[in-house]
Amino acid sequence: MIKKKKTLKKIPEFKNKNEEQKFWATHDSTEHIDWSKGFTNPVFPNLKPSTKMISLRLPLNMLYRLKEISNKKDIPYQSYIKVILDERIRQENRY
Repeated sequence: MIKKKKTLKKIPEFKNKNEEQKFWATHDSTEHIDWSKGFTNPVFPNLKPSTKMISLRLPLNMLYRLKEISNKKDIPYQSYIKVILDERIRQENRY
């Protein structure tokens, strides 16, 4: 049995995002896009997670100790703080 290739409809030009959102809310994307040709694990190397600057007050001796440890590990102390926080958050999520 020979499978007939599906003819895809042309995606219209949109004036703005609202118009595009309304279109996709009422149309089936499989009529316009061949999803079988998509990537299964796309890589986006230039994407960076969004960050938010915060102010955090620490006792001086804690800050000095963090800087001392991070210096031994040869990483910036703010990066080291993020590593510690990430490890702790992952640990808490296990429970």
